[in-house]
Amino acid sequence: MELLDIVDENGCPTGETVERETAHRKGIRHRTSHVWLMREGKNGTEVLLQKRSKNKDSYPGCYDISSAGHIPAGVDFVPSAIRELREELGLLVEAEELIYCGQRRFHFEAKFHGKPFNDYQVSNVYCVWRDVEPENLTLQASEVESVCWMNLEECKAAVRENTIPNCIFTEELEMLPKSRLDNAAFQSVY
Repeated sequence: MELLDIVDENGCPTGETVERETAHRKGIRHRTSHVWLMREGKNGTEVLLQKRSKNKDSYPGCYDISSAGHIPAGVDFVPSAIRELREELGLLVEAEELIYCGQRRFHFEAKFHGKPFNDYQVSNVYCVWRDVEPENLTLQASEVESVCWMNLEECKAAVRENTIPNCIFTEELEMLPKSRLDNAAFQSVY
């Protein structure tokens, strides 16, 4: 059983917890950490996309954020982001490498595997500049089918035009720095 903190509109725990499945069935607000791996490629800034496992409870087989996950009750955004990177991609990252890009609040309802899915999240979005080849990552098979690098502007177009199966929000891609030079507008977590 995975317990999540019930949070207010700013992502602050209310002191109550809920099982993950119940949160998604009833649309109870909870927290997630989203981390985008970025690098400078030959043709500009690139982002690492994760292709979700076909067994995921939502958006199976779709391209998604490099690494993202629900935050267990009693844990904060940054430790959760670091844990998810290690678990999903086998990538060790220090808190100082996380660059805070902003916070998103969103709610959507859909059906997956024949069951209603009512997701209500407060997500902190981070990026990490790391030039790593996909074959050097250790993917968590139960979560991640594969990963690939994509030019940031091409990714924005693919998401906007829905030319790849994805569960990425354009709003979140717009939060990311366009290049390493843009990092001055962002801040490291520590």
